Amino acid sequence: MRDVRAEVFAIKLCFLMYHGSMESGGQGVYLANVTRELSRLGHDVHVISGPPYPVLDASVTEHRITTHSFQSMLLDRNAYFGHRAPLSHLQPLNFYEFATTRFTFSSLIAVFSLRALVKLREVEAQYGRFDLVHDNQTLSYGTYLTRSLLDRAVVANVHHPLDVDIANGLREVRSIGGRVKRIAWYPWHMQHVVARRLDALISGSRASAALIERLWRLPPGLMHTIYDGVDLDAFHPASASEMEPGTLLFVGNSEDYNKGIVYLLRAMAQLPAASKAHLYVVGGPSVAPRVAPTEIERLGIGDRVTIVGRVSERELAAWYRRAQILVSPSLYEGFGLPVAEAMASGTAVIASDGGALPELVADGETGRVVRAGDAAALADAIGGLLALPERCREMGAAGHRRALERFTWGATASNTEALYRDVLARRGAGREPRR
Repeated sequence: MRDVRAEVFAIKLCFLMYHGSMESGGQGVYLANVTRELSRLGHDVHVISGPPYPVLDASVTEHRITTHSFQSMLLDRNAYFGHRAPLSHLQPLNFYEFATTRFTFSSLIAVFSLRALVKLREVEAQYGRFDLVHDNQTLSYGTYLTRSLLDRAVVANVHHPLDVDIANGLREVRSIGGRVKRIAWYPWHMQHVVARRLDALISGSRASAALIERLWRLPPGLMHTIYDGVDLDAFHPASASEMEPGTLLFVGNSEDYNKGIVYLLRAMAQLPAASKAHLYVVGGPSVAPRVAPTEIERLGIGDRVTIVGRVSERELAAWYRRAQILVSPSLYEGFGLPVAEAMASGTAVIASDGGALPELVADGETGRVVRAGDAAALADAIGGLLALPERCREMGAAGHRRALERFTWGATASNTEALYRDVLARRGAGREPRR
């Protein structure tokens, strides 16, 4: 086999990231880790991002955009109103952004992408032209203009198709007004249009790639599967067992119906009291959650569930090691970062068959896979493994080995670099290999 490292391109690369939080989803985690690894491969990596801003490696150059979205106001009201010129809020684009982002996600990423386009021109004036722009799930009109107007090579991530979020959310929303709001919230058309016009698309699993190709009717060869990774320095088994029998863990945004928290809570209600199972819900929105507390109260299981909320990465790693089982009941996942992190931490996993999760979890070897949206199946799987703590330890060890083999950020970056090389070669913009 040829030595891929001996043929690495040294390129000037810019990532676009509209929402870089490290605590509210996998996109910020992906950005931080992939940019660090690409920089280690010898590339000059820049990031243009909006608030909340990502935590990046010192080798990555960051360029921040100030937005006037409703969400940025919620993040820091004092800075939003106190540290900006009062009349700036009335400028047409700023006023439009604030007024619309209370009700729709479409304008949030559309306006960000236009601001990013302007920022990109400013950054290039200072640092020189970028060889390639990598869009991290924005897929908005500014991204299209980056390719068509500025003639830059553009690669984009589609971590999961938002069409699925719409459908899964509508399953739980019964009122007409609520359904209309949910449909209006998502950019159900914009991303389809932009995706077809880029140089290449990346998705984190075979299942996600195939679904996106079908839903968006993409031409052959545009979509590429590259698995996400896990920070193995942060997520690893303890030197001695920290597992607490009976401890169940859910990691994710409990306000997102797509994450399936309601089915896990219904499964908890079906477990016998003798199981002594206790569920800890880690992660979630920056504001007070509503979906999980409402369902907990309805089911009367408040003594069996604790909502922890957002935690640091170090605390999250400790939660994985403490849990006997990580439960991921998602209706759909493009990759499933909490599942990969739990496996890397040596924790057994019970996951749904939603999207990519069966590609991560080897049923019967590293955990169990059950049908998505089936609370009874979840309850059976949880009850069966809770009674077998030693079996959970064996599954956790097997999961750790699987994570080491398949889900590392170094591999993600190397495969992404190979895709960049193909894109630039097709456009006739590739540079000579650097040894």
